[in-house]
Amino acid sequence: MPFTQFNFNKNILDALEKNNYLKPTLIQEKVIPLILQKKDVKAKAQTGSGKSAAFVLPILKTLSDDYQKGKPKIKVLVLVPTRELALQVSQSFKTFSEFYSKKPELVTFIGGLSLGDQLHEVQKGCEILVSTAGRLLDILSKKQINLSFVEFFVLDEADKMLDMGFEKELDLILNELPKERQNLMFSASYSNKMLALIPKITEEYISIDVTDEILIPSSITQRVIEVNENKRSALLKHLLKTNKWDLVLVFIKSRRAADNIAFKFRELGFEAESFHGDLEQEERIFTLEEFKAKKIRILFATDIAARGLHIDDIECIVNYDLPRASADYIHRVGRTARASKKGEAISFIDYESMEHFELIKKRCKLEITHESIEGFELTGVIKEKVKGQEAIKGKRKSKKDKLREAALKAKKD
Repeated sequence: MPFTQFNFNKNILDALEKNNYLKPTLIQEKVIPLILQKKDVKAKAQTGSGKSAAFVLPILKTLSDDYQKGKPKIKVLVLVPTRELALQVSQSFKTFSEFYSKKPELVTFIGGLSLGDQLHEVQKGCEILVSTAGRLLDILSKKQINLSFVEFFVLDEADKMLDMGFEKELDLILNELPKERQNLMFSASYSNKMLALIPKITEEYISIDVTDEILIPSSITQRVIEVNENKRSALLKHLLKTNKWDLVLVFIKSRRAADNIAFKFRELGFEAESFHGDLEQEERIFTLEEFKAKKIRILFATDIAARGLHIDDIECIVNYDLPRASADYIHRVGRTARASKKGEAISFIDYESMEHFELIKKRCKLEITHESIEGFELTGVIKEKVKGQEAIKGKRKSKKDKLREAALKAKKD
């Protein structure tokens, strides 16, 4: 089924063709007609399913059809949980409007950059505003932007925003929006908390769920390699030298570990960098641009920092550390094989993590045969669990206890 079925103008169709978008994904096929019909939508789709384009394309078409002369007013507000996702969504708007002679004015609000400069951009004229919720509240408090002309209110990765305290911020933002608007919500999951908030946003909507489809496309080759924890670094070096991938995204469990291993691989001669929440905003943007330009070939990233990364040329992702949740596995794997390309996803496991990975396999409906690489075979034995052993409440110190002890120690010092 081609994109021409949606009656997109030639400018959009040319941009789709240039970026190798050959046919709509399932979420795009279901959602785009509803948005064009001006329906409110609650869409549930996994990362990598093409959900950003599912709202970007029909919004661009509508703005083009309803083009008005004069200073642009904010007609589209897109809220996202992270700075990286804000930049990626903004890039989608730019990509698909490339061939417009009169491009829609777009402004991205993110922390870490000058608030005054961002406000100045809006005041010059803005049709599309992409923002993190926290940054938008900072600017709303200054009473210097007008959201009363918003026609599209988009929540991307809505559940993740809720995890970051969005519940308290939602009412403040909704008070600034007109009652008559189109509401579009996209997320890989909807918690009961999120479902309870939806009536505040819209009373009538169409629910679309494509998560029951194949979770991971066949264009991604999944591998599970058994290796001892202390040999993972050497195995990764071996795989990188053997496969000659252009861009590799390696998931690491902590910021400190990401910094350490990136340093180690630079010492080994690899073009490597770390990517996590402790980096300054300018540094994060610079690192991403260098990665896209293939000046950095290996990016060691934490889950939160990598959320929302949409880089078409990542050939391989490596789960150096396994994700905690099955949903995070889907998210990580979805960073490769984008835009109709093929990709590879490799997970390192040892005896300690086997049981956890079996749970991920079950929940994600995976069928993957474990393998070993010569010279890096898993050694040792499986530790037997003592049956009936239960965790003893109060044996481990709580977070409050640790903070209290740290405060007392600081006073003594």
